[in-house]
Amino acid sequence: METSITNDTSLAIALALLTGMFAQAVARHLRVPGIVLLLGAGVLLGPDVMGVVDPSALGHALTSITGFAVAVILFEGGLSLELGRLRRQARVIRMLLSVGVVVTALGGAVAARLGLGWDWRTSILFGCLVIVTGPTVITPLLRRIRVVRSVETILEGEGVLIDAVGAVVAVVVLEVVLKSGGGAVAHGLVDAPTRLIFGLASGLAGGALIALVLRAQRVVPEEHRNVLTLAMALTIYQAANAFVPESGIMAAVAAGVVVGNSRCRVASELRAFKEQLTVMLIGLLFVLLAADVRIGEVRALGGRGLAVVAALILVVRPLNILACTWRSGLEWRHKVFLAWVAPRGIVAAAVASLFAARLDAAGDSAGSDLRALVFLVIAATVVVQGATASTAARWLGLRRPRDNGFAILGAQPLGRLLASLLKEGGHDVVVMDANATLCSQAEAEGLRVIYGNAMDESVQMRAALDSRRAVIGALNNEAMNLRFAQTALKEAGAPHALVLGERNNSTVDPEDVSAIGAGLLFGFEIDPEIWSVRIRRGKARVRICRRRPEGECRLVPQHDLERGLLPLIIAPDGKPPRPVDERTRCAGEDRVWWLISEDHRAAAETWLEDNGWVEA
Repeated sequence: METSITNDTSLAIALALLTGMFAQAVARHLRVPGIVLLLGAGVLLGPDVMGVVDPSALGHALTSITGFAVAVILFEGGLSLELGRLRRQARVIRMLLSVGVVVTALGGAVAARLGLGWDWRTSILFGCLVIVTGPTVITPLLRRIRVVRSVETILEGEGVLIDAVGAVVAVVVLEVVLKSGGGAVAHGLVDAPTRLIFGLASGLAGGALIALVLRAQRVVPEEHRNVLTLAMALTIYQAANAFVPESGIMAAVAAGVVVGNSRCRVASELRAFKEQLTVMLIGLLFVLLAADVRIGEVRALGGRGLAVVAALILVVRPLNILACTWRSGLEWRHKVFLAWVAPRGIVAAAVASLFAARLDAAGDSAGSDLRALVFLVIAATVVVQGATASTAARWLGLRRPRDNGFAILGAQPLGRLLASLLKEGGHDVVVMDANATLCSQAEAEGLRVIYGNAMDESVQMRAALDSRRAVIGALNNEAMNLRFAQTALKEAGAPHALVLGERNNSTVDPEDVSAIGAGLLFGFEIDPEIWSVRIRRGKARVRICRRRPEGECRLVPQHDLERGLLPLIIAPDGKPPRPVDERTRCAGEDRVWWLISEDHRAAAETWLEDNGWVEA
């Protein structure tokens, strides 16, 4: 007799959720892909080992849970896609979503046919199941290894968009197989693009509606906007499915892309909320779906199953990339890395479980074998490619350089001005802040923004602190600036840090800044709130000056002018600009961007002239 724990579906879901979160936390500490531990945890809790989680007891509820979770995961994936970056690699991404789908499906089918001796019908179903890659594995991998932007954009775009295309193609092929006959094939050829086009149209319209609601600040209280967005995204997904079955996945992705690129007021806060929700749902789904896989079925695949996986990694994926990047202008190093990295994720697992259920209902025993092989593909690709991607990127010289721009903590007006000037100077700049309003204002000014607590490891990973030329703590809170700088230097691997010091109510001495190996931003303590107010009210302007060769060079004005004259950045002759700190020295034809208070303009300009500075 089954235990009451096994029959208690609510407890099973709760245990899967708790185990999923715990497994991901442990994986973070061990620095291994979270999916590896999630798959192991699912098998451990499943009927073959402990028997405390039996997904079959959930019945149709498992399908509903999976659908809702996949919708949220792909909506969040769409939020992270920047259209500007996608356009620069549009040709390769389009090829991956069209030619690449065909190459992978046929290659996977041939591999299953030759490796396992399956009939063509089952082999083609397998080929369709492994079309997808997925943001649940690609995104964390790219955050950890930080490859060059072009490769990162292609993998991110493929990971999110191909899930929608691959899932629809796979489901349509399954329906054709179950119906059989020439009429079913013809219907499938029309049905797949119809579902994709309807899902795309529904997602674009739904995403525009979400963005419109988010912009209407007085319609919905701010504390309700995230959950309202979640409810609307799920409704878009289910409504699309209700009108055209299996079109909801494309609708969820499209809606996420629209909202993520709409620059609505809470876009940054929304991304942070959805990321946390996605982590929770990934843990829940992988544990439940892995628990549904029988260990004996995976073992039965044996060495031949591993040979099929090897063929996917070593033959099918390289052929896919070769076909999709032909005459693309990508370097051979980029192509090699793209050919190596294609781990499968949650959508492959979810669709494989759907296949197993539908085929079992139709009296076809192939469903369990398909599911077992797909989970073997997921485990093998995540372990092998996740463990070697960083080494491959390093050998190929695709890691982003360590002096790749600046990460600035603080999206208040002074921080945004500094970020804009550095961006105009050719640097890659990212701004971090936990204030949603300030983040939206920074995004409106064209800055790249990460919403969240800069002390969180996930935020620091997204900002790639270890690959920056320097990190800058520019909040109106010098204690927090110092703490951020210390964490960035010691834990995140940042090579250098600058700290904004406050003149009034100071709790941090310049000696404290130098003690942690950081520099004092602008070279002296200032009144950051006053400067931000001046900038916001248009009472301060930037003047670019160069030093006269015969003039005396000073960057720190006299005490009576410190409140009205601020050296922001310096551009040494022939070099990109960098922020000024207490160690900055000027020589030759160096240019300096000075921020001048309108209330002190006359005295400031006189001081600049007297000390050898002229208009550049």
